Amino acid sequence: MAFAWKAAGLTYNRYLAVTARVVRRSLKEGPRLQAERRGEMELKFARWENGKQSENKSLAEANVKAMADAAGSQSQ
Repeated sequence: MAFAWKAAGLTYNRYLAVTARVVRRSLKEGPRLQAERRGEMELKFARWENGKQSENKSLAEANVKAMADAAGSQSQ
């Protein structure tokens, strides 16, 4: 038996990000704003190939793009 997030083509980290966003959006106004601020990411990453670092990229933007790509490939 496969997990639903795995069957949907998500990684566990993406699954957690989606569920956390859903929970934050379900809160009342005051706690929701505090939770959304805590959920903001300012992490960056870079790939290394042949001992050279590529361009730094925002992890939040990369996650959004990856989720959009996964949703697009699921609908086809």
